Amino acid sequence: MDIIATLNEIVTLSVEDRIRIVQAIWDTIAAEQVYPDLTDSQKQELDRRIGDYNSNPDNVLTWEEIKASISKHKIKA
Repeated sequence: MDIIATLNEIVTLSVEDRIRIVQAIWDTIAAEQVYPDLTDSQKQELDRRIGDYNSNPDNVLTWEEIKASISKHKIKA
C-alpha cells in the first residue's frame, strides 16, 4: 500500500468524507484496544490527579456545572 498516494486521494475528498474516514479508522483502532504507552510525565500527571481526587473526593464539579461555568465566561463578540 502506498500511503502517500492514498493520502493524496483522501485530500481530494470533501471534509465530510474525510471525517467519515477518520472515524472509521479510529473505530478499527478502538476495536483492537491497543493504546500507545504513556510517557513518564503523563503517568506522573495521572498519579497526581488520582492522588488529588483521593485526598479531596468532594472537590469535584458535575458536567452541568462545568458547562454552566464555561457559558458564563464566554467572551461575546
